[in-house]
Amino acid sequence: MWDRIKDQATRGLQQAQGARGGSGGHGPSGARSGGGSRAELVSALKVQLTSLKTELKSGAFRDASMAMCALVAAADGRIDPSERRHVESLILTNDVLQNFPADQLRQRFNKHVDQLSAGFVMGKATVLQEVAKVAKKPAEARAVIQTGIVVAGADGYIEPAEEQIIREACAALGLSAAEFGI
Repeated sequence: MWDRIKDQATRGLQQAQGARGGSGGHGPSGARSGGGSRAELVSALKVQLTSLKTELKSGAFRDASMAMCALVAAADGRIDPSERRHVESLILTNDVLQNFPADQLRQRFNKHVDQLSAGFVMGKATVLQEVAKVAKKPAEARAVIQTGIVVAGADGYIEPAEEQIIREACAALGLSAAEFGI
């Protein structure tokens, strides 16, 4: 699975760089090194997202990304305060999400976590609707999924419940989970 994510990240990075007229010395070779460790794969997705940073400034992307982060954080049906703080810190240090004021990110993330905490099944349906709002913008839709994978894999492992929630988000966006190796 990790090799497929790495290959997808590398292809996306190459496409993004090609659309900008070349790599500018920042080719995807780093994404290929190391034989596919989880940290390198998450790093490759971060690089890919960063290459699209100037294009990922819409409010819909912000809101869908915060919804995706909340879904990943609560993927097992619960979220403890330390996990909430951990994901919030990942959000606030994410290069692409720094396009937005920290207070906006915090507010939206916490709103979605609260919805999921109040009732996971109903909350999940509502939060997935927020994710689906970027479905008509393929670059943003893929970036939302990639953001979810980066957050899920930040600890070096993607839990089965996190993989499942990412698959559900892919379905809500009309994307194939296989595209992301999930």
